[in-house]
Amino acid sequence: MCGIVAAVGEVDVELCRAMLARIKHRGPDDTGEIHRGEVWLGHQRLSIMDVEGGAQPIANSDRDTYLVANGEIYNHRHIRRDLGHELFETGSDSEAALHALIVDGPVGLARLRGMFALAFMNDDGEFLVARDSLGVKPLYWVRRDEVTLFASELRAFAPADRPLVESFPPGHCWTPSGGLVRFADAVPARVRPARRADVPGEWDEALLKSVREVVVTAVENRMMSDVGIGVFLSGGLDSAIVAAAAASYAERTRQPLPTFAVGAPGSADLEAARVVADFLGTEHHEIVMTPATAAEALPKAVRAIEHYDPSLVRSAVPNLLLAEYAAKRVHAVLTGEGADELFAGYSYFHAEPFTDPDALQAELVRTVTELHHLNLQRCDRTTMAYGMEARVPFLDRDVIELALSIPPEHKMIRPGVPEKQLLREAFAGWLPEDILMRGKEQFGDGSGAKDVLADAVRSMPELAAREGVTLRDRQESVFYAVWHDELAGIRPGATLGMFATT
Repeated sequence: MCGIVAAVGEVDVELCRAMLARIKHRGPDDTGEIHRGEVWLGHQRLSIMDVEGGAQPIANSDRDTYLVANGEIYNHRHIRRDLGHELFETGSDSEAALHALIVDGPVGLARLRGMFALAFMNDDGEFLVARDSLGVKPLYWVRRDEVTLFASELRAFAPADRPLVESFPPGHCWTPSGGLVRFADAVPARVRPARRADVPGEWDEALLKSVREVVVTAVENRMMSDVGIGVFLSGGLDSAIVAAAAASYAERTRQPLPTFAVGAPGSADLEAARVVADFLGTEHHEIVMTPATAAEALPKAVRAIEHYDPSLVRSAVPNLLLAEYAAKRVHAVLTGEGADELFAGYSYFHAEPFTDPDALQAELVRTVTELHHLNLQRCDRTTMAYGMEARVPFLDRDVIELALSIPPEHKMIRPGVPEKQLLREAFAGWLPEDILMRGKEQFGDGSGAKDVLADAVRSMPELAAREGVTLRDRQESVFYAVWHDELAGIRPGATLGMFATT
């Protein structure tokens, strides 16, 4: 929902303000800052919850403790009840994080359920920075002897600092006195799938019900918004399930549900999304992507995602076009990110060596843990480029725990059983049958972006790779040239995988 910048040590206020200005697109509604002693906090606000009263930095009643946050705390109402409503002065979900830290110190981070990157300070000199366990919301830092700097995006940092930029690790908090401490794992340690060698021909109804209910609850928890919310609908299984659950909630609460789809003329994604929208009765919008609009969006997409990997860029271009259009109508959208990693949706999951259940389980855990390097950053950057927040219900902590506790045998393909069959059957009746059985396509392929971009880059300049960088073809060299112009000074691979090409 926002962009944050923080500094502790020898604070250069003008440097910090310049950093904040570089990420104004993340929060076009308001700008706030606070400077106390050796700490500076800055905030660019995208107003979603408590539009009138939720400005940041948010403070306690004594005005001696402050917090800036990017993200959403979905259980903020429960935290209010637990800590006492009398402590709270706004309806902002971020205020729940503030009081959890005031009451419990760093241990209070365990109360928070949601996606967040935050910085906390008080007049006694305490300072803390933290990032959610999956890294859904981005956070980067630079550690110098005299000062430590934090920001939501790489571009925030001055060119002189860019060679020092690192990704702040998910599930960790940092204080000047205690250093870096893990407070949560992406995949809870207690998740241990109950192995079953004999997988039945039909799914147990109790399992299907559990999967359906946990996903629906995650979607409903992410429908909170004071300014409207929509769904990115690709027409694939995952986003269609999210749209179905959101449509059910919107009907019960009597609120509109816009859905947004993008693709080349006649693309499979546009056609499938139209079928889903008609079935659910949503307020559907289509963005038709042409070679001209793709070529125009390409440099913006590379700059937005701060990456040049071809598969990532191919999905980022339609995502950016989608975000540009949708941001004029809603401030937040739901997406289907994470379902393939939890329910074995990618084709390589069903080839050697992952035909072994233990190997498959290990690979699912690995991909979930590493989502913050690529897909989640693409999802965040393309939406926040236009001041819009993306929410990812499949990556709710309860969904992760349930999905990864299911025996991996249940996720394997076999004759008559395609990938993600468990998920398909859990939502039987919620969607048209042809959508439930639609095969997996990469977003860049289903939307037609792959072919459209192949035409668009033919006349664009490319750049030879620097030392330590491998470029696989001319298209990647073109993407790399755009990236290099925007983020010169960043060392590929320096941000824990953010720039690794795979």
